[in-house]
Amino acid sequence: MEKLKMHTPNLTAENVEKLAALFPNCVTETKDDKTGQPKRAIDFDQLRQELSDHIVEGPRERYHLDWPGKREALLAANAPIAKTLRPCREESVDFNTTKNLFIEGDNLDALKLLQETYLGKVKLIYIDPPYNTGNDFIYEDDFAADSDEYQLRSNQKDAVGNRMVANTESNGRFHSDWLTMIYSRLKLAFNLLRPDGAIFISIDDHEVHNLRRVCDEVFGDTNFVSDIAWQKRYTRSNNTVEFTAVIEHILLYRRSPEFCVNLLPRTDDADARYTNPDNDPRGPWKGASFLNPATPQERPNLCYPIQNPNTQSITHPTTNAWRRSRDEFERLAQEKKLYWGLDGTSPVPSVKMFLSEARGLTPINFWSHEYAGNTDQGTQDLEMLIGGKYFNNPKPVLLIKRILEHATGPNDLILDFFAGSGTTAQAVMQINSEDGGARRFILVQLPEAADPQSAAHRAGYAVISDLTKERIRRAGYKICTDNSLTGGKPDVGFRVLKIDTSNMSDVYYVPDTVKQEDLWAHTDNIKGDRTPEDLLFQVLVDWGVDLSMPIEQQTIAGSSVFFVDGSALAACFDPNLIEDLVKELAKRKPLRAVFRDSSYGSDSLKINVDQIFKLLTPATEVRSI
Repeated sequence: MEKLKMHTPNLTAENVEKLAALFPNCVTETKDDKTGQPKRAIDFDQLRQELSDHIVEGPRERYHLDWPGKREALLAANAPIAKTLRPCREESVDFNTTKNLFIEGDNLDALKLLQETYLGKVKLIYIDPPYNTGNDFIYEDDFAADSDEYQLRSNQKDAVGNRMVANTESNGRFHSDWLTMIYSRLKLAFNLLRPDGAIFISIDDHEVHNLRRVCDEVFGDTNFVSDIAWQKRYTRSNNTVEFTAVIEHILLYRRSPEFCVNLLPRTDDADARYTNPDNDPRGPWKGASFLNPATPQERPNLCYPIQNPNTQSITHPTTNAWRRSRDEFERLAQEKKLYWGLDGTSPVPSVKMFLSEARGLTPINFWSHEYAGNTDQGTQDLEMLIGGKYFNNPKPVLLIKRILEHATGPNDLILDFFAGSGTTAQAVMQINSEDGGARRFILVQLPEAADPQSAAHRAGYAVISDLTKERIRRAGYKICTDNSLTGGKPDVGFRVLKIDTSNMSDVYYVPDTVKQEDLWAHTDNIKGDRTPEDLLFQVLVDWGVDLSMPIEQQTIAGSSVFFVDGSALAACFDPNLIEDLVKELAKRKPLRAVFRDSSYGSDSLKINVDQIFKLLTPATEVRSI
């Protein structure tokens, strides 16, 4: 029985828990001044950095992961950017109807641009980041810092290059930049996950220890779920000097305890363990032990006499406590779920677990190559579509399908911001075609130049993102032409959006730098090379509107108007705005309306537009750019 607290609530402890929910990376351990024991505390230096727009100094000895560049990484994650997403219809597939997105550009910028629209909406994130093992033909994945730069940042050299402390090759120089890269991206990814969402991260032995500590900070160590060992190879290589690496790690972290892993379907082998020796009308069952691994001394609350109803003999626990409480024992006896052996004389019963009540199978943290594919299959998956070996060690489609099966439902949103060859997109389309689901994907890939000597470059793929897009196109076509489809034709399109500088001219952001004699050159604050559809997507990003919503273009009163998802948003960026157009738009009662600031011929027209909407549709939010 629990005792009454006999004191008012500990508001400090409650505030710590509230801050921990908002900023799990600011939770640390410190010593209690009275007891000397570790206790949970807030890292105020880290919290100040979270709430600051500049680098905050203030080191303090504590338990946490640190490296030169960590504060810069946090600042980089939180700093705003003046960029936009520009649509590219000619590289897209089913641009007007698809719900899938392919974003081309730096994934740090992409994650920032997605914050408003997809905050708390992503069910699953899967990433296969650079492994920090050296250069390969597409990824520039050697994140070892330059020695002089590292020593200066880590206070091993002063500003004029004098060495300050001894440094060795093993002290972290080959980890810091990689940690800085991954930390800022995970910070932003955390925000996008739903409360019941999760992230799966592929990594090898070189950085798994650091990655896990980074994830403990970002997601909270209590949200670690599993370190899955994936058998990427099934043969040894005698070319290796020491051990042949046949597994890779897949770290699984949840956003919160709301995440529940999907269980595996039951197998014939698992069901064969259920029998019905006593012809129970409730069907096959298997017995679960009534003995607890703990001793009576360890679990005295689970020690009580039990009586066999057939022999009336009474048994007391000796070497083991019971697994169930007294109340549970009596309930099971009443429901006739206790089995006392074939002749009914056993002193200790088994508990009947019926097949009809059995749950799915719990997944394990070792995924064999038979279950989840291997690197050879990943290469074959890509070669079958592209016709050549243009990418090193792509993940197999089967591996990503297993992740989707364990962590998503049929209508969930999946994000991969290290898209690589595009395996995630193919897996999403494939599983949708099999179960009739409508999962959506957002992929992000840097248009990184392929090595001029590589097969990919010779085949015409100048940048890796071109290879990714082509793989998705061909995978979609193959799925749709496959006669064995069981779930119907899935959405195999994708809307290509490219990260670029803002559509707004520099004067929009730094008006103080404009000289008075140059004012006439800046009557329009939009860059001259931007299209109306470019402006529309910047509005969608800024307003937090789903970037995959259907877009329709109509001509009204001689002007071109975009309608997003019917009446979710109406946008007109034509010059010389007229009241007839505004009145017609207001009659349609859109949730949002936006116009180009330079389209208003006068201040009076701008006021009239505002008044027209207030009169005809006061719920419409009106803005201008």
